[in-house]
This record gives sequence, structure tokens and C-alpha cells, in this order.
Amino acid sequence: MYEHDVIVVGAGGAGLRAAVAADEAGADVALVSKLHPVRSHTGAAEGGINAALQEGDDWELHAYDTMKGSDYLGDAPAVETLAKDAPEDTIRLEHWGMPFSREEDGRVSQRPFGGLSYPRTTYAGAETGHHLLHVMYEQVVKRGIPVYDEWYVMDLATTDEDDPNDRECHGVVAYDVQSGKVEGFKANQGVVLATGGPGQAFDHTTNAVSCTGDGHAMAYRAGAPLEDMEFIQFHPTSLPSTGVLISEGVRGEGGILYNNKGERFMFEYGYANNDGELASRDVVARAELTEVNEGRGVNDEYVHLDMRHLGEERIMDRLENILHLAEDFEGVDGLVEPMPVKPGQHYAMGGIETDENGQTCIDGLYAAGECACVSVHGGNRLGGNALPELIVFGKRAGYHAAGKDLGEPQIKTGYGDDIENETDADLPVEPGASGLDQSGGVAADGGVTADTDGLLERTVEQTREHIDYLIEKDDGVQHAEIRSKLQNAMTDYVNVFRTEEGIKKALKIIRECREEYQDVYVDDPSRTFNTDLQQTIETRNLIDVAETIALGALVRNEFRGAHWRQENQIRDDENWLKHTLISWDDGKPSIFYRPVILEGEDKTYEPKVRSY
Repeated sequence: MYEHDVIVVGAGGAGLRAAVAADEAGADVALVSKLHPVRSHTGAAEGGINAALQEGDDWELHAYDTMKGSDYLGDAPAVETLAKDAPEDTIRLEHWGMPFSREEDGRVSQRPFGGLSYPRTTYAGAETGHHLLHVMYEQVVKRGIPVYDEWYVMDLATTDEDDPNDRECHGVVAYDVQSGKVEGFKANQGVVLATGGPGQAFDHTTNAVSCTGDGHAMAYRAGAPLEDMEFIQFHPTSLPSTGVLISEGVRGEGGILYNNKGERFMFEYGYANNDGELASRDVVARAELTEVNEGRGVNDEYVHLDMRHLGEERIMDRLENILHLAEDFEGVDGLVEPMPVKPGQHYAMGGIETDENGQTCIDGLYAAGECACVSVHGGNRLGGNALPELIVFGKRAGYHAAGKDLGEPQIKTGYGDDIENETDADLPVEPGASGLDQSGGVAADGGVTADTDGLLERTVEQTREHIDYLIEKDDGVQHAEIRSKLQNAMTDYVNVFRTEEGIKKALKIIRECREEYQDVYVDDPSRTFNTDLQQTIETRNLIDVAETIALGALVRNEFRGAHWRQENQIRDDENWLKHTLISWDDGKPSIFYRPVILEGEDKTYEPKVRSY
């Protein structure tokens, strides 16, 4: 067994920042990650970090743009915290060695991004996330923070009181990929989940194969609600053959979208008469798919993104990486021809419900980054707001887990007197409740016992038994078949355009996946470097997370942000200015709601028509 004050699960941008913050606050902190830190998916972030740094810009403008971009589903305390802290935290990155691109006078460069009223996206070429990871990892090494890399965290050690608000988290259980051993990691003060997004729930995604919603699923089964899971961002510019991301920085520098008629359709067809290609991501993604669906797509699949007019010097200085991606994956030279692009699953606005200090309703359990939902992004994330979220809320989660006083949070978590009653939605199948009979299965509750004595040891033993069961089982269904079925259903029915009938089809297929998972087995009998075992567990997590996405999409019968519903083409502020919360209760999901907080420090953000 390993023991530290704070255990951070995941070593991407949020996890690294949380670990550094906990160390700054005097805690004994360790990182536990299934990947080496610099291989984390944060490295795929290309565009930049939004921060109000220049004269003429300020945090209030950033906050307003973020709230408007969220389609007024962001919580004002979180939005304002992001906008206020981002400048100082971005400057700190620069002092730590972040190689930001610069203007001729030496100032850091800032480019326009979609949905911003001011060019405030600070960047390092088209590899901002890559540089961020290396800078943050250097800080971890400098401080001597232990990193248990290639340890796959499978379970949380949490108590199982009836009310999740009374539960406690005392550590995690992880599988050492190299040796095959299963060990407990005791957290004397707190566990911070920073495990990234659930992109592998979809077939076409910009996310790495490691993005399997592990933190979402573990927290969910332990009793922490998942918030606003229906809001999935589909990035407008991914490469058709692979889903590899083409940065919004291309459009920020002046790149143009064309249909098969050579029309600049964002203006020609009135999708965004003012901002064109720099409208928010949900607007541009729907516009592209509409062009394809109405017969104006290239090869009936994608549109063209053209940056040739920017000139070789500017492209090589600011977007060189994009040229390599287009050439390597599509065989296209972006200097002489347009690039094919289409929407791809990119980001989850929803996640584990937290307050602005990163704390969940379970004592000692925190979350930060894409796996968390403090609701800074609401119904749609603005490009350039993901990386400041990592550094701002990763920092706050690390500080608070280490015992630093950050004041009383304004955002509530878990069950409370401000929640609305559970939904009475007509579900096509009974969700949840069907998983492996063996402990630790797809439908198993996360808690072990209300008795904290020996809690971690019992959780470790339970996890070992589960691994033995999977490996020693002679035959059955392999996880890859189940995962492929799940991904295709989500891509087909819970994509950019959603219908009630389609979402119900997805829920039925997810139910089938649950049933099939009862017979899952691991074909590889080895105990070392068993990727088949790890991916089997990841598939369990994807089933749980995909179900919450589909459930949220079914019950929210309105059109808001990234959530488009054919049956209701209006934003319904009267009935739906609230967060969807899904919790795991006695083996099945329970859906309830909490009002959005629109009251900021000095102003109230009144919902307005959202146009670009």
C-alpha cells in the first residue's frame, strides 16, 4: 500500500496543476496515471489559452463571452472565477517557461477565437497543449512530486452511507500495468480526479484512445452526481479519416470554410452573418452538417477549410503543425489546397458535479478538468476556454484538497434543498441495474462499507477478485465487440442532430451492451502489460458514461448550446434554465435538477438571444 496526503488521479494539465498546487500548500502529494504525464491528451490541445491580458480587454468581457457561449447554462461564480484567475495563471505559466508565441515588440501573441469579443487566445504555435504539459511536468519534477505512471486506477475507496452527502473517499485502487499487481493508494486528505473526457464513447472523435471516462464512471458509481452530460461538443474541424483535430487557430488566423460550390456558406446561408467562421463551435458544426445533408458537402461527407491565402510565412510561423497533420493523415498540402474537415466529438461540457473549489458531494473527493463540471462551460464551451479551466480549477482543487482555505463556495453539490424533483421521463428501457454478478461489475455501486477501518484493504481485495474473474473466465464476449456497438450507437443517434426516437434507440442499444457485458472475458491470460484487461475495464466505464449522456439528451427537451433537439427548436428558459443531474442510486440512475446560478459578483447575466 502507498500513502500520501493527496492522491491526484490523471497527469494531464489539470492533474499536474492540482499536484503542484497541493505541494505549494504543503501537502505530501502524488500523481497516479495510466499514461506518462507528457503523453496525456492535453498534449493534443492546439489552439490556446483565453486570458484578458491586453489593454482594452478585461475579465468582465471574458466572463460575458463565456456566459453567452454557454447559452446561459454556466454558473456565474465559476465563470467569473475562470475569467478573473486566468490572466495571473497564464502569466505564471510564462514565468515557468511556457514558450508563448510573441509579437515583434516582445509581447505574447493573442489571436481571435470563436465567440470572443476580443482576441484573447494566448498560444504557442499550434502546439499549446503539448508545451503546457512539458512546462507543468517540469514543475512536478522540480518539486520531487512522486509520479506513479502506467498505474491504471480502477476503483475509489469510498464508504456507502445511504446519503451520498455523508460518504467519504479514502483513496484509490490501481493496477500496475508493468507488473500486474493491484495496490491501494491511501489519501489522508483527498483524492483529485483529473482523468479527462469520455470521447471514446463515440466512433468519430478527436480524443485519444485513453479518453474513456474513467473518473466520471468511478465517481458516478460512488454516488457523486454527473452534471449536464447531454452537452457534448462536436468540433467543426476534424479530419474525416481519423478524427484528428485541426485547430480553431486556423479560423482564428483567417481560415475560410467552403462548400462544394465554393461558397463561403457561414455568410452565404446566414448561419453567422457577423462572425462567420468565428461563430461558436456548436453553430459552425451544425452549419457544416447542414451543408452536407442538403447536398452541398464535398463527397457528401465534409467541407473544405482553406488557409492558402494566409501565405506560407504566416502558416509556417503559427500553424506549421496543421500542415503536417493534413499531409500525414489526408495527403493534403495545406499550402496549395484546402483541407477536408467535418465535425467530430471533441469535448464534454458536463462531468462530475463540483463546486468552484473542485469538491464533490463526497467528502475527500475532488475533480478538475474535463472530467469535472463546475459549470463554467454550460451548454457550449468556447474555444480557448479548456486550458484556462485546467490551470484555474486544477489549482483550486489541489489547494483545497491540501487544506488551504479558499472561502465558502457559492455552488452547491449533491442532494439539497435547491434541487427539483426527479424526472418522470418515458424511458424505452430500464437503465442501469444490469451488470456482472461478480463484484466490481458494470452496475456495481462504488461504496464498499460505511466502516472506514480497513476500507481500502477491502476495496483492493474486491478489485483483485474482479480481475481474477475476468482473466480466469474461459470464454464469452470480448469487450471490443461491445465497445464498437456502443460507439456506433452514440455516433448514429446522440450526435450533433438528435431526435427522441434516435436517443431511445441509443438507450436500447446501451442496455444490450450492459447485458452482453455480463458475459465479458479477457482473452489475454497474462498479468503484465495486459492491455486487453485494461480496455475491458474501460469499456465498463464507457457504458455507464454513455448511458448518462443519452439519458440527459432524452429528458432535456429543448435546443440549447450543443444540444439540438428536432422536437423542440427553441431555447426554453422558462422550463430548462437548470442543470441535469444524474446519480447512481441502488443500481440505477436517478435524474434530478438544480437551478443555474446567473447572479455574479456585481451583475446578473440575463439570458439573451444568442447570435453571431
